[in-house]
Amino acid sequence: MPSMSPTRQSGQTIHDWFLSDAGQAVLASEEDAVAQALSDRPGLPWLWCGPGPRDTADVAGRGLYLSPDGEQWRGRIACGLPLPLPSEAFGAVVLQHVARPSGPCGQGLLEEAARLLVPGGRLWLFLLNPLAPYRWRWRGTGITASEPLAWRRRLRAAGLVPDAVSQGLGPGWSQRVSLRPQQGAGLRAGYLLRAEKRVLPLTPMRKRRALHLGPGVSAA
Repeated sequence: MPSMSPTRQSGQTIHDWFLSDAGQAVLASEEDAVAQALSDRPGLPWLWCGPGPRDTADVAGRGLYLSPDGEQWRGRIACGLPLPLPSEAFGAVVLQHVARPSGPCGQGLLEEAARLLVPGGRLWLFLLNPLAPYRWRWRGTGITASEPLAWRRRLRAAGLVPDAVSQGLGPGWSQRVSLRPQQGAGLRAGYLLRAEKRVLPLTPMRKRRALHLGPGVSAA
């Protein structure tokens, strides 16, 4: 995989925290999980949205990387929501620290991810953990974090089926890279929540009972 280090954009944004040593430790800790996400559906393209521009030339498979720039998205294309991409065309969508509880990267972004996924495709949602001691390292940056329960509600509202258990990722308190995930967010700096796009099977029509008419009664 290429380096997980975003390059700096002009103008200060909340995503600039990921350029700091503390933010870089979180991104580096997620490298294996991101690589797994991008190879989750071989043969299908992926969409990866992360906190800053990066080179993805060495990433396996076919895909598109975008990063937020105000209310727009930039990468090989520059666009806003809805993204100019075909529906049900992507096997995996990765939202790495770009989803927010509200605003331009709020519920509309989750709904857009659901639109783009093929049935059976997955959304990989990387988030910061509001209960982690590490939260003091992003204090005052404008970053807001929510617990997994709140995000599961948002994912269901977008038409996705979230996993029952999240994966804790990243450092505990020190700025050391930690590649070993744990079950549940716990006190890790971040966590991964996956959600699947499922299509309900069509309900078969129930066979109508034959109407038994009495002798001499017309069915017309």
